[in-house]
This record gives sequence, C-alpha cells and structure tokens, in this order.
Amino acid sequence: MRQKIVAGNWKMNNTLNETKELLKGLKKELKGVKLDNTRVIIAPTFVNLQHAVKKTAKSILEVSAQNLHEAKNGAFTGEISADMLLDIGVNVVILGHSERRAYFNETDEALAQKVNTAVAKGLDVIFCFGEQLEDRQNENHFSVVESQLKEALFGLQAEAFKNIILAYEPVWAIGTGQTATADQAQEMHEFIRGLLAKSYDAKLADSVSILYGGSVKPNNAEEIFSKPDVDGGLIGGASLKEKDFSAIVKINLIG
Repeated sequence: MRQKIVAGNWKMNNTLNETKELLKGLKKELKGVKLDNTRVIIAPTFVNLQHAVKKTAKSILEVSAQNLHEAKNGAFTGEISADMLLDIGVNVVILGHSERRAYFNETDEALAQKVNTAVAKGLDVIFCFGEQLEDRQNENHFSVVESQLKEALFGLQAEAFKNIILAYEPVWAIGTGQTATADQAQEMHEFIRGLLAKSYDAKLADSVSILYGGSVKPNNAEEIFSKPDVDGGLIGGASLKEKDFSAIVKINLIG
C-alpha cells in the first residue's frame, strides 16, 4: 500500500524565531493526529534544520533538507553534503525543485548525480519535476516529464525506488495563483505510473508515492487528493501557515 505524504517546502523563509513559532503552531494543530501509513514532512532552510530536528523529535513531523551536494566533501564553498544532513538527524532531501532548475541551472544530469549520492547514503529523496507553461501549451508536457524522469532517475536499480518519492510540479501552477485541475493532476500522475511500469514493473509502479506540487491549499486539497494516483502534496506557500498546512495534512489522512 502506497504511503500518503504531505511535505512542506519552506524555501528561503523563516528566521530561527519564526521557525520556532511555526513548529510550535504545527505541533499544537496536529496534536493527537494519528498517522495511518501517512508521513508529514517539513523542509526548513539549512540553518534551522538542526533546531527543527530537535523540536520535532517527539512529534509526527519529519524534517527534510531542500538540497544537497553530490560530493562527499571538499572545496565546494556554501554546499552541504549527505553526511552532514545525516549527522544532525535529517533523513529526507528535496531534489530537482523547479526553482533549483531555473535559478541555479541544475540539469537532469547533475540531479542524477545528487540522487545517486542521496540514495547510496540511505536518504529518502523527494524528486521534483514538471513542465513549463510553454510545454503545456504546445502539448509537450508528457514528453518533458518523461525526459526528466528518464535522465535523472531511470538509471537507478529497482530497489532504490524504496527511497524515492516523486513530486510532479507543473511550473506554471507554482506561485501564479493557477492550479492544475484535479483531472489534469490525475492524468499526469497516471502517465508517470505508466512510465514506471514500462521501465521497471507494475509492482514497483504501484508502490511509489507520487505527490502533486502546484499551489495546493485547504480549499482544493480534497479534490486533488481524491484522485487514485495522487498520494499527497508538496506544499509551498500554505506550508508556512500552521492552520493551512495542518488542514491539508488532515484532508490527506481522510482522503
């Protein structure tokens, strides 16, 4: 049975004090919530990861990093290694987010190296991918997604997918106020599962959680999460508001 997952990507937001307040609010809102094959993950900025790990130790919240470097160590100023994350208790990392691709020129080839490093170290990877508006308008969205997955992930051995969480994020629906319809999300998620089945097998395809990552909010989460191939969401802006994020978590639990 696939896991349901709600992950909050805090991006470059929240000072330490703001992180403390948000964690306090989330724990209050989620107090007493029982998880049934569900994971709730938050991704603070690097400088607040260790604090977040300590403060969530006895809660249902897991902590993820937003990126890592593929090298074990070395002269890579400003970068963070897998070992550094593991050493402070972080076991999940987001890779391939559209902002990393757009602003920091991360290619599928570079992401493949990062994924390989993360998986080899036993980290769970929330791997992001998705098409631009132009791709969707030109009806190239399926081929773009297929290429991103094949180039970055499909060199992995089948057993590595126990550490992979997929997050489909149509770039045109992030921070724009636009959201893919629930049917559009389902159509793409079904396509992705089909790619996994063709490249590996049906059993693996049915075991991988696929999240939707495009402006999920409490008022649209129920419809999106109700689709059979949507296993939860990678949440951006709404994850910075404890009531909104907690509401989405609770919707996914009953969806």
